[in-house]
Amino acid sequence: MITRNFFKKKQLPFRVHIDEKNAAHDFANQILHLLPKLSNRDLVIVCIGTDRSTGDSLGPLIGSKLIENKTTSFYIYGTLEDPVHAVNLEEKVAQIFEKHDNPFVIGIDACLGRSSSVGIMSIDEGPVKPGAAVNKKLPPIGDIHITGIVNVAGFMEYMVLQNTRLHFVIKLASKIAESIVIADQRLNKERQRSFLDKGKSSLFTNN
Repeated sequence: MITRNFFKKKQLPFRVHIDEKNAAHDFANQILHLLPKLSNRDLVIVCIGTDRSTGDSLGPLIGSKLIENKTTSFYIYGTLEDPVHAVNLEEKVAQIFEKHDNPFVIGIDACLGRSSSVGIMSIDEGPVKPGAAVNKKLPPIGDIHITGIVNVAGFMEYMVLQNTRLHFVIKLASKIAESIVIADQRLNKERQRSFLDKGKSSLFTNN
């Protein structure tokens, strides 16, 4: 059983620029707030995108970084090696719901926005809508979603994604992944604390 009442929830969608002080910790707080409370549901992260487009590689970059960091609280789908993209999205989602009973899903995807918003990572309730940046109609996915604004919207979005600087996408992916790793570490600490509290309670009951 996990409680997170001591984290301050901010107005949704919560948006923070990757260069802001404490961005990763503040973002991790919001992730924790939006996770189901007192639940044994599997926590599944679906990182959407493809490494064939630099702007659209945000999702699989995040997935690969989470696998490298050996996060234990989340099941990760979508990496550079095994991406979840427009062609296989429906198949992958079906596999996830077949493998996990009533999972809590976090959808992650790149998006385009205003020039002043580039570099912002955002989290909100509800599903992410993959392909929206390039006007593709794909099934929405996620109980909550995380997006990173990789470039400017408004004109030839497909080409904009193709020509987004990889260095910047990696920087954005690293910050989002760092936030999830922090959330994972806090979840593990809470589970350990809960386990110890149950052990103490059991000792008193047996005595």
